[in-house]
Amino acid sequence: MRVVKAIWGLLIGIKDALVLLFMILFFAGLYAILSARPAPTVTDGVLLADLNGVVEQPAEEDPFALAGSSGPRTLALRDVRAALLRAKDDARVKAVALDLDGFAAGQTVIADLGDTLAEVRRSGKPVLVYATAYGDDAYQLAAHASEVWVNPMGGVQLVGPGGNNLYFAGLLDKLGVTANVYRVGTYKSAVEPFTRSDMSPEARQNAQALADSLLESWRQDVSQARPQAAIDVTLRQPVELVRASGGSFSAAAQRARLVDKVGEKRAFEARLAELGGADTEARGGFKRIGLERYIAAEGSRTPAGPIGVVTVAGTIVDGRAPLGTAGGDSIAESIEKGVRGGKIRAIVVRIDSPGGSALASERIRQALLEARARNIPVVATMGNVAASGGYWVATAAQHIVAEPSTITGSIGVFGLLPSFQGSLDKLGIGADGVKTTPLSGEPDLLNGPSPEAGQLIQIGVENIYARFLSIVAEARNKTPQQVDAVGQGRVFTGGQARQLGLVDQFGGMEEAIAKAAELARLGEDERGVTFLERKKSWRSELANLLRDDEDSEAEQDPMAALRERPDALVAAAVREAQLLLAGPTIQARCLACAPSEPLAATPAARAGWWERLLALLS
Repeated sequence: MRVVKAIWGLLIGIKDALVLLFMILFFAGLYAILSARPAPTVTDGVLLADLNGVVEQPAEEDPFALAGSSGPRTLALRDVRAALLRAKDDARVKAVALDLDGFAAGQTVIADLGDTLAEVRRSGKPVLVYATAYGDDAYQLAAHASEVWVNPMGGVQLVGPGGNNLYFAGLLDKLGVTANVYRVGTYKSAVEPFTRSDMSPEARQNAQALADSLLESWRQDVSQARPQAAIDVTLRQPVELVRASGGSFSAAAQRARLVDKVGEKRAFEARLAELGGADTEARGGFKRIGLERYIAAEGSRTPAGPIGVVTVAGTIVDGRAPLGTAGGDSIAESIEKGVRGGKIRAIVVRIDSPGGSALASERIRQALLEARARNIPVVATMGNVAASGGYWVATAAQHIVAEPSTITGSIGVFGLLPSFQGSLDKLGIGADGVKTTPLSGEPDLLNGPSPEAGQLIQIGVENIYARFLSIVAEARNKTPQQVDAVGQGRVFTGGQARQLGLVDQFGGMEEAIAKAAELARLGEDERGVTFLERKKSWRSELANLLRDDEDSEAEQDPMAALRERPDALVAAAVREAQLLLAGPTIQARCLACAPSEPLAATPAARAGWWERLLALLS
């Protein structure tokens, strides 16, 4: 019987090995076939960008999650900007058109895109935008266009920064969950949702100042781009404006000179046919050049240069992580590899992160300091958010560049441990055991951390905060006491941070690259960049090849487009709770800073054979 079992086990093993080999060969062959497709061709027409979302570094996609999906994907800011700048001098591109239904991005991303659209307009090419309805983000970008269109059943609803957060103290109390909090500073409000039922006065003061500053930055950008728009009336007297327009939101938008044309999408497409040429065989009846097709056709023509660009996007986590999440080891190893190659003469680190693991932030900072030790200058440029651990990384730079609307600061550290003694008590469950030292079994999440464990965690928080202060003080030529006066978790806009000496200069990537070239003494013809980042996984590359790059033709419900989805709000709160509770005990993270894009869904606890096989192949 043992012999039979052994033979049967051997046969099963051979079968599994053959299946695994077949799957490897199948996907390798599929990838090779799709990769061998010729580069897409570009003809004359209108460059059409169906912008759903633009971020610094999109998260990698799963090819098997794309089954049955279509429509636009989240794009990288650098790809969109490069395509638009190339299009302004491309004779094949007669005009640029943006479909902004569903568009969302941070203020600094929108400002960068707006400046790029202004350059396209200065080249003499028209820029047109269309949306069923415009919110704050979409309208900030639309203001930079030469023609703004809106659906007759839509409109423009400007609401400004602000809103409510969820606070879980009451819920945790009902569940018997204790949030053990360890923090330094008056303003580190990241843990308040777990300890309070409302906003503390200190957090409210900081949040109000931040929101007011962001609104002013938004208003200035829109007013400069479209001076004729009655922005203040729209913001302060929306009800009166709509009533004066007979209850029509689109008429109110035109009355306030927020839009130029009110028309159905077919009328917009007819206008594009006038500019780019008619094509009765194409969707919409006009000659179109899809943005993603244009990026694929033109993006590979830019040669690598001596300025290395490092992107720190998303939550900073320990170890390695796919693109779209800032894995400390992944980013540090990419920097170290680029430096070892000997061709990098300056580094620009682009930060769009609310922070996360203090250890991972320090890992990235050390890699940048090692580059500086080799006489390679480092310049930091901030995107939408560069706060807490994101600012920790920025301290490695000799020069920090930020936009006025960047959210930064949040120099503070906190720790959070949930314990469930109350929950067990409600269920009639006891937890007991033995100890050999005061720290045996600690931190005890069943009975709560012991006094010794709690004191050690608090000491750790205070120690990391003191280190944070010293790092910032050394980088910004201040004393730790001066940094503490603007630290303790306070969050600032880029404009405020510059006044406080936390930022050196206003600007974006172009200004940062110019400064890096200046510090490295590079000539005008030596401004090319090389992106220092880990390669995409084969699964992500396969997803890129499989994705349908056709633009979506579906129009949104106008009223739905003018409100935030409640399920998205709840999902965002749950994600934040999961991240805090499942992340490292001590974090340098800004919870008040919105993430650059939604976090990936948490995988199911029990993976099927298909998921396990893919995990083996990854």
